[in-house]
Amino acid sequence: MNTRGITRLTALLGLGAFALTACGSGGDSAEQGSGESAETEAAETTEEESSQSESGDAAASGSLTIWADANRAEVLNEVASDFESDTGIAVEIVQQDFEEIRDQFVSQVPTGEGPDIAVGAHDWLGVLVNNGVVAPVELGDAAGDFEEIAVDAWTYEGQTYGLPYSIENIALLRNTELAPEAPADFDEMIQMGEEAGTEYPFLVGLDPNESDPYHLYPFQTSFGAPVFGTAEDGSYDSSQLAMADAGGEEFAGWLAEQGEAGVLNLNIDGDLAQESFNDGNSPFFLTGPWNVDGAREAGIDVAVDPIPAAGDQDAQPFAGVQGFFLSAQSENVVAASNFLINYVGTAEVQTALYETGGRAPALTESFEQALSEDEIVAGFGEVGAEAVPMPAIPEMGAVWDDWGSSQAAIIKGDGDPVELWQKMSEDISSAID
Repeated sequence: MNTRGITRLTALLGLGAFALTACGSGGDSAEQGSGESAETEAAETTEEESSQSESGDAAASGSLTIWADANRAEVLNEVASDFESDTGIAVEIVQQDFEEIRDQFVSQVPTGEGPDIAVGAHDWLGVLVNNGVVAPVELGDAAGDFEEIAVDAWTYEGQTYGLPYSIENIALLRNTELAPEAPADFDEMIQMGEEAGTEYPFLVGLDPNESDPYHLYPFQTSFGAPVFGTAEDGSYDSSQLAMADAGGEEFAGWLAEQGEAGVLNLNIDGDLAQESFNDGNSPFFLTGPWNVDGAREAGIDVAVDPIPAAGDQDAQPFAGVQGFFLSAQSENVVAASNFLINYVGTAEVQTALYETGGRAPALTESFEQALSEDEIVAGFGEVGAEAVPMPAIPEMGAVWDDWGSSQAAIIKGDGDPVELWQKMSEDISSAID
């Protein structure tokens, strides 16, 4: 991988050399003056050379530490090698468990022990910003080079706090041998699934106690029940618990119906759903790109379809945008920003990260290339065009538990669905307040 030719600190050193050449030329033109004048100018030139040398050493000194999981580390090591060659600044890639990065970052950055840069998910931003551990990343004109949803996701309270690199969302996987055509809506999907004669008409992984609000969210939005309303600038407004409205109650009734019919089955978790789909036991599976390779390896001819709406509005899944954020305590902010924007933000690196992780690139050039070359990415990209960013506001942390447990109770038939939903809404509102 060659990312040379972009902004380099060596250009700064070249500028210093140009300045020294100008000084030397000035000294030569003074030959007709007094010897004292020539000696003085020579001394000044020597001092400036020393000063420029020290400045150059400082500019190329220091190092960067980056936390990344194993999936990204291989690509980043190549980028780091190019960056060090170009700038003289060493980059250390430290492998971390992705699931632990956020909490470790929050605890270590204030002590000065954290990294300069870390990989993460955009919905961590509320926690990171509120803890004062991340700094804004000034994308400038480069922001226009990325998919709009990617930049929006990494923007919190008007500031962009990271460089996005991938977009992911769920979609409907279809076994084309069992279902040659995509369903128009949820009811048609279930009908097609029953006509296929398989064990399950449709699969989605659920937890017996917590359901899975993330995977069921597109069905919820199709009833006009987003989790939060939005402010004038389009950001989520936690004072508007929109799913507490009539659309949410209608969705609750639908959940109860699907639970009673056995279409939504809390005994089928994500692993069992994947296994059943790969074994040909259902024509449809609501999941993400992470399960495509397994299905293909099992011999399933997979198509990626839009998520069929259960209500009368579009089914909008959450979009998760992963990227790299900058520590508020970094002592090398200029170099870190250079690494992110001018190296990780290039088409070559974004494409390499996509090829490694299988997630659609955030950079538009790489995204469009992936869409044209891979029908699976194109399918998820089509669904992603209707997606909404996962809320990054810290209040979202007060939503998940009650949301999931209430969905599970409704699916199991543990009470009146509307009353259970209303109780959930009251509990979430109280937790947020």
